[in-house]
Amino acid sequence: MVNSTMVTEFLLLGSPGGWNMTVLYFKILAVTYLGTLLGNLLIVTVTTAYQNLHTPMYFFLGNLSILDMCYISITDPNACVNSLTGNRAISLAGYATQIFLVILCACVELLFLTITAWVHYVAICQPLQYPIIMNPQFCVHMTLASLLSGLVYAGVHTGNTFQLSFCQSHMVHQFFCDVSSLLRLSCSDTRNNMVLLILTFIIVGGGCFGLIIMSYIHIFSTVLKSPTRASVKAFSTCTPHILVVSIFLSSSTGVYLRPSPTSDTLQDRVLSAFYTMVPPLLNPLIYSLRNNQVMEAMGKVMGIQFFLRKC
Repeated sequence: MVNSTMVTEFLLLGSPGGWNMTVLYFKILAVTYLGTLLGNLLIVTVTTAYQNLHTPMYFFLGNLSILDMCYISITDPNACVNSLTGNRAISLAGYATQIFLVILCACVELLFLTITAWVHYVAICQPLQYPIIMNPQFCVHMTLASLLSGLVYAGVHTGNTFQLSFCQSHMVHQFFCDVSSLLRLSCSDTRNNMVLLILTFIIVGGGCFGLIIMSYIHIFSTVLKSPTRASVKAFSTCTPHILVVSIFLSSSTGVYLRPSPTSDTLQDRVLSAFYTMVPPLLNPLIYSLRNNQVMEAMGKVMGIQFFLRKC
């Protein structure tokens, strides 16, 4: 594949003007990054060490936490360094690598959230079939299939994007690398790229969203028709998942459906940060604070006794 370009590096969004704002920007990024790592690492530790959480739902929750740590590690540390050093330049190869990894993590996260919704559906609507359907082999196969799908999805968009030539401005109005921002800098015809980007986003995102909605329609219907103790208990674990899905889909939609940015604005930074940093940060908080089993497991793993009562 020959990549004939005139631009060999790009400039990402930097910190706001002034040293005080730069320090504040760095602190926010650093605290968010460390908080995300610690929170998700705690979820992984709990779901691994506590035997009662060795279930398909918490298996995928642990995988989601590992993915979130990788997701934020792609963009946040680089932004922290850039904010202090002022070196916002990134090479063409570095941009391609970060685009590939961001798309990979975003795609796999959406697939994990979709699978988790389906796990909830099987647990509540088909409880007798649950141990048969959700066996360990099936969980591993679904995880590998999600990773493979993410690799293909990311590879298609990254390869298709870097067949273009870039001879316009090298200023990228994002603090991380993404396809839509880069397409605006190309001097090639990007119509096919935009069509592919929108079409695949609708198919993958819309398909996953549709499956999630269908799963929860059946779940709500089952719980309302026969509110057994087991189904109500299983339904209580759905609330964190709905919140996580809402945060992820709303943030990604806000980034890709907003008008094209043409200047370095605070709005660009906020939307970018919300897309890449907020979901990984909030996921462990939502799952731990809204889930008695996770809180109890955290207490036992950390040697602290939590006395939790149902409201």
